[in-house]
Amino acid sequence: MSILFDAYPLARRALFAMDAETAHEVTLTGLQRAYECGVTRRLLHARPQARTTLMGLALDNPVGLAAGLDKNGAYIDALGNLGFGFVEVGTVTPRAQPGNPKPRLFRLPRAQALINRLGFNNQGLDAFIANVRRSQWRVQGGVLGLNIGKNADTPIERAADDYLAGLEGVYPHADYVTVNISSPNTQNLRALQGGDELSALLARLRDKRAELADLHQRHVPLAVKIAPDLTQEQIDAIADILPRYGIDGVIATNTTLSRDAVTGQPHANEAGGLSGAPVHALSLAVIERLRQRMGPAMAIIGVGGILSGQQASEKIAAGANAVQLYTGLIYRGPALVAECVRDISRATA
Repeated sequence: MSILFDAYPLARRALFAMDAETAHEVTLTGLQRAYECGVTRRLLHARPQARTTLMGLALDNPVGLAAGLDKNGAYIDALGNLGFGFVEVGTVTPRAQPGNPKPRLFRLPRAQALINRLGFNNQGLDAFIANVRRSQWRVQGGVLGLNIGKNADTPIERAADDYLAGLEGVYPHADYVTVNISSPNTQNLRALQGGDELSALLARLRDKRAELADLHQRHVPLAVKIAPDLTQEQIDAIADILPRYGIDGVIATNTTLSRDAVTGQPHANEAGGLSGAPVHALSLAVIERLRQRMGPAMAIIGVGGILSGQQASEKIAAGANAVQLYTGLIYRGPALVAECVRDISRATA
């Protein structure tokens, strides 16, 4: 395991010489081929253990993969093999869409950050489900979250129709489903975080889930992913609304529109959501406020700016039950997973 992980700084140098989106695709393809050939399966045979539960689901450890890295669910097994306690893929929309024009992914190395305006680029629900069904992650005991969103050309007043279609499609294949209403790269999407809009959406999702639970004879937890750019009043409103509609968890947070931490750096003025180190403090503040407002019952998944085991532990200390990684993997490599598991275990022992 250490040989593979120690080699990542060299691989990163080569990857960072490429266009960011090209490097992303090259990395995933290479990881998949290594997995299929058995290379990573031999090197990464042991998932770090720190058993816990999340939304009623048993996890080997509380460190997960955040949605966005594998939008089409095409690399679930290879990514899960890096040691994650759970994996979340998507965001998937009912119909395939190309996303925003390229270039749309930018590195800010000095800040250990990324800016993306990908725009839910994905192959659509049918292809996504086919990929999920081919994967062996759940068969082998892994926990899988499926993240759903709305198509860019669906009017915001009909957004619920897309979410209901997504929920119906992924429900039989998910251990939990995430409702993504916080991407800054789909026009007006974040308006769904408003009190009235959120209540209307969640009421329909609650009713649809009840139908699906009866049909499939299993209850699938629902989580909602929110933005870091919320006022305290908005956070409080969300904290009050989610339990009212039977939501099981909240993922805090998505990317930020703020550029305060990267002012003057190359690409800092690119449109899109900023992820990585600058989001850590923003995410912590949201997690702390949610936990204060909701008490211990609601599950919180902390995500945003985790580039060390220490930062993962800080998310847990702020009130999160589990964490997810994305941009940290790009800067630190797969060794970050085990480091986060280790530091969380020590901090909670």
